[in-house]
Order: sequence, then structure tokens, then C-alpha cells
Amino acid sequence: MWWVEWLKGLLLTALIFVPLERVLALKSSQKLFRRGWANDMVYFTVNGQLINLGLSAVASGIIIAAGWFVPTGFRSVVAAQPIWLQVLEIIVLSDLGFYLAHRAFHGVPWLWKFHKIHHSIEELDWLAGVRVHPIDLILTKAVGFLPVFSFGFSDVAIGASLIIYGWQSFFVHSNIGVKFGPLRWVLATPEFHHWHHAKDLEARDKNFAGQLPILDVLFGTLYMPRNKRPVEYGIDEAIPGNYLSQLVHPFRGGSTSTAHPVETEKARPSTREV
Repeated sequence: MWWVEWLKGLLLTALIFVPLERVLALKSSQKLFRRGWANDMVYFTVNGQLINLGLSAVASGIIIAAGWFVPTGFRSVVAAQPIWLQVLEIIVLSDLGFYLAHRAFHGVPWLWKFHKIHHSIEELDWLAGVRVHPIDLILTKAVGFLPVFSFGFSDVAIGASLIIYGWQSFFVHSNIGVKFGPLRWVLATPEFHHWHHAKDLEARDKNFAGQLPILDVLFGTLYMPRNKRPVEYGIDEAIPGNYLSQLVHPFRGGSTSTAHPVETEKARPSTREV
């Protein structure tokens, strides 16, 4: 039954990250049951089912379309590669798609209406990564996995890459203050991703990659200063505090601005959305 798998996943994840966040905390004063914790548990419980349905439909459509447009021989060659190589290729391709989609969700006003639900969280921990509007995550993952399902990668490689992505998502949002030296330029870490959620003006519209910071280096959107960490997270706009209200919030009227309105030299606003 799905709830048994859900409970196993929750317990395993909590058993790993809760002790790590206690021992290696970035913000040691942050409570275990921080603000919005109960609401994010609802996301953990409900969102998975909605997103699986949406992504299954998207994946089926991509596979059918790929059968028409992508040569069978090419798909066979891709699937015949060693699993480890396929996993690496999937990570690169899917994260490139994720980067582009993620950047669009910050820059296109109607997309930002969905993505700002994720940025409304003001205290980051391992559970924070699950607060994502289903439409946001389905569209972002669809873009990331368009080439993956089109090119014919094996089910084993796709499954392995999804597991890696899921654990890394918990990790980059976690309240862990450890620095990883040169590895921080290779793999996304809490140090990298926390700046994406920061209210600091200089950090806004930065660090879009989900797994590979090199993409932000290449596209000029990296921000990861040494010997400095964000003080505050979140956005300046008030967002409802419960799951159902957050689901419908993007469909209500209100501001249609992007995440970061363009500043002028004459007038720099004191507050802007992140």
C-alpha cells in the first residue's frame, strides 16, 4: 500500500537528516518543528501522489512522441551504454533542462506565481524541499526529462538518477553548515542552494541548478561567496500558510511581477520578492 512506502520513506529520511541537522547545524537555534513544519508534512504526504500522476502522463506522452521522431537505432545505442555512464548523462541533461525551466519560473510572471510557493519558506531544513506547487514541479521535471525519455535511456539508469535527485533535494535544503571545499563547485550543496533562497539583494536570481553548479558558472548566475552565509530566507509577499490555500493561491488575482523586478539606478526599492 502506498502509505506504507510513504511511512518508510519518511522515517528513513528523518533518521538520516534529523541527527545530521542537530550535529552539523548551520542555524543551531532553529527548532526541529520549525515554522511551517506541519504544512510541509502535508506536502510530503499528498504532493507525491499528484506529481507521480502528472509525471507519468508526461513521460508516456514523451515516449510516444519519441517513437515517431527519434530513430530506434539511436535509442538502442543509448540504452546499451554502461549504466553508470547513462546515469551521468541523465544528470547532465536533466539538470540542464531543470536549470532552464527553473530560471523561467523566476523570470516569467505567470510561472513565478507557482514557484513563489516554494520560496515562501523562511526556515530551511531537509523537509523544506517538498514545499513545491505540483504544477511547478511537474512542468520543471517535464522539461528536464524530455531528452531523457526521448533518447531511450534504460529504466534502471532513469530510476537511479531519480533516487539521486530526490536525496540531493533533501540535502541542499537541509540545515547543515558543513563546507565541502572544492566539491561545492561540482555538486550542489546546502551552501550553494541556501543562497538561492536568500533575501540578500546580491543573491537574487542566482544558483538555479539543481545538481551541477557548473551550469550557473557557465551561464553567469553563480553566487557563493566565501566566509558568508544567508541571514534570512523567503519572499516579501505574504503567502497563505496552509496547503490547500497555497495550491489555489497562484490562480487568484494579484501581482503579476516576476521574482525580481529590474532595478534602476535612480530608485532601488527597499524590498523585492525573491
